[in-house]
Amino acid sequence: METHANAQKGDRFGLLMIMVSASLLGTVGIFVQAIYTLSETNPLSIGFFRLAISTPVLFLTCLRTLGWRTFQIARRDLAVMLLIGVMTALSQVCYFGSIGYIGVAAATLITLGLAPVWVALLASLLLRERVTRVILLAGMCALGGTALLVNIQPGQVILRSHTELGVLLALGSALAYGSVTLFSRLLAGRYHPLQSLTVGFLAGAIFLFPITLITGLALQYPFASWMSLLYLGIVTTAFAYWLYFSGMRHTPALVASIATLLEPFTATLLAWWLLGEQLGTSGIGGGVLLLSAIGLLYWQNLYGKQRNPRRR
Repeated sequence: METHANAQKGDRFGLLMIMVSASLLGTVGIFVQAIYTLSETNPLSIGFFRLAISTPVLFLTCLRTLGWRTFQIARRDLAVMLLIGVMTALSQVCYFGSIGYIGVAAATLITLGLAPVWVALLASLLLRERVTRVILLAGMCALGGTALLVNIQPGQVILRSHTELGVLLALGSALAYGSVTLFSRLLAGRYHPLQSLTVGFLAGAIFLFPITLITGLALQYPFASWMSLLYLGIVTTAFAYWLYFSGMRHTPALVASIATLLEPFTATLLAWWLLGEQLGTSGIGGGVLLLSAIGLLYWQNLYGKQRNPRRR
């Protein structure tokens, strides 16, 4: 009985960690916009610095926490960690690239809206995770809320040259984003989250470095921009992803992918509060649907497993 109660507590705490992580990631847009305002830079440079700054912070924290256990990683699992890093970097590259072709709203909807669908399919096939009616309802609320939040209307995306490429890039970002969730779930029970993050983000930084050099690595930033880059690297990358990977140890991949939709909700609220952007009726309705999805997931983790305790 005590073991079951501890497991339920871990499930609830894991979901809360993922929700806090998503909320922190929702602040990225505000700081990126501040960097763009103060500096001449590009998305790839910001993405590279996010991973490059977070890597030494994670490594030192991992070494302090685990000691020499930091390097005790099986070869097969090391390959999975490297894939996590490459997929994280690829998700950023594809997302930033798609914005230039189809705009922020459409790119956000495709990337964050389709990631849970991708995770649902693969989690049920590869991880044997059960998709309940509550999770399906939460997923529909999350998708509808995201659509309303980014204010996509039929025919709103203006067709232009390379529109198809923009959609493909956004699809690639969604697949990469969802893959990170699945890969992290595979490793969650065998390794400390700091191990996966340190190896993965180092691989992601190495993967992005030559691409960023080719396209133009921006190095000149004023003090305020460097502070913003430090915030992006330490708080929204090292700390936020540590919370996310830690939460994944107790949370099914599909539930985690839906919970991360708090990210666009947080970003929209901050844009309304700090930048004066209007939410509108659709934005408010989208926020309500997203919060409803999170509430359903939390209810599932809180009460659903009490009615269906784990079988031994």
